[in-house]
Amino acid sequence: MTTTAQWTAPGDVADVVARMRALAAGLPPADGVAVFNRVYLAVTEEVTRGLAGGRFSDGPEAAELAVLFAGRYLAAVEAGEAAGGAAGGGRHRAAEDRCAPACWRPLLRARADPTVHPLQFALAGITAHVGHDLPLAVVDTCRATGRVPAEVAADYAEVGGVLTAIEVRVREELMPGPDLLERLDPLTHAVASWSLARARDGAWATARLLWAIRDRQEAYEDCVRSLESSVGLMAHALLAPFPAHRARRPQAPPAPTAPAARPVPSAPPPASVLR
Repeated sequence: MTTTAQWTAPGDVADVVARMRALAAGLPPADGVAVFNRVYLAVTEEVTRGLAGGRFSDGPEAAELAVLFAGRYLAAVEAGEAAGGAAGGGRHRAAEDRCAPACWRPLLRARADPTVHPLQFALAGITAHVGHDLPLAVVDTCRATGRVPAEVAADYAEVGGVLTAIEVRVREELMPGPDLLERLDPLTHAVASWSLARARDGAWATARLLWAIRDRQEAYEDCVRSLESSVGLMAHALLAPFPAHRARRPQAPPAPTAPAARPVPSAPPPASVLR
């Protein structure tokens, strides 16, 4: 059995927001989890306003999906906290590996690395959450509501539309300034190649596959384990330190070359010699 099944969902969206705020209050701002949590909290608060304002065609079902989706992220982070992930160190790794899904471990391990740009933390968190947690949340929602994926497709699209705000916030708030964007900078390439829309499409295809094999326990668990690992590899790649984030010292100008010494003229001969 994988770690993904060993968690408790929040009670409602308000509970999700409260737990995210509590998490934010206990983390330093530069912590990698804190970076992702700030972005996700803002989006979750937008979902809350949308539910209150009747934005979703099926409010209760959309709320169910949002709660189960966020719950998997909170469970992973809280498992890492319980295992001592925030403190770091090799002695915590074994406990962390037993508690947190493989897709979340790269972020939990790198969260205090000063050579990783905040943008990378955010992208790694979104990759783990959308690539792994979202398809499983769709399956959880179908089981909880007695529906099939095709019947929750509208809710998926509506919640996914709100998720688009994550990408917008990431690009607006975390993208490096012009002073750090060098020509062909690898961090810029990483952002350009990453797409939330493609991640959502992939998550939906994965959810449909998992739903189709839900009654074949061994095959289902094998697929979930493979999903954890493959998404974890992507998150790990996104967290590779980029030289562009490290402080650059201006090169000192070359030392001036000393001018060549001029020959000293010899003293003129005595006047008696010239006579």
